[in-house]
Amino acid sequence: MGLDWINLETLAVALGIAYLVLAMRESSLCWYCAFLSTALYVWIFGDVSLYMESALNVYYMGMAIYGWQQWKHGGMHGEGLDIVRWTAKQHGFAVIGIIFAALASGYLLTVNTDAKLPYLDSFTTWGSILTTVMVARKVLENWLYWIVINSVSIYLYLDRGLDQTAAMFVLYLVLATIGYYAWKKKYVAQNRKVTI
Repeated sequence: MGLDWINLETLAVALGIAYLVLAMRESSLCWYCAFLSTALYVWIFGDVSLYMESALNVYYMGMAIYGWQQWKHGGMHGEGLDIVRWTAKQHGFAVIGIIFAALASGYLLTVNTDAKLPYLDSFTTWGSILTTVMVARKVLENWLYWIVINSVSIYLYLDRGLDQTAAMFVLYLVLATIGYYAWKKKYVAQNRKVTI
């Protein structure tokens, strides 16, 4: 972990924070920051043997393109998406899916690799895969999922010596809480316009 590695982590953190702040504001510019930050993290996480986190960031790069497209041109009239909510049934399937996928990949990583904290790494990875789709589709509850995922991620990153990234995820906890209430307010306002 030389100076160049630390500088890359600093840049990735700055871009990651910019992504989240712009996402809270529903700015499609967030997806540019997401793409660049995740490109850096592919290498950083691979270097510290968090293979699922590294693979996750390859996925994030693709989702940055998808999210930008959805926020700019998605929806029924191609004018972008409104904020939506999921049903309890959808959330139940989501949580069960994350748990089963994390157990399966955690086991495979334990048996076949030198991965560190394979079950936690798998949980944050599978949770993040689903939750990123929720962000791209503007599902309000994505912020609540991020609060749980980010909490676990802080421990994971501290364990691997990624102190700047862990600090960013502490900030993410605060911003995810603010993001939830900001999106909830917009959701209520957009539905009030529809019903009037």
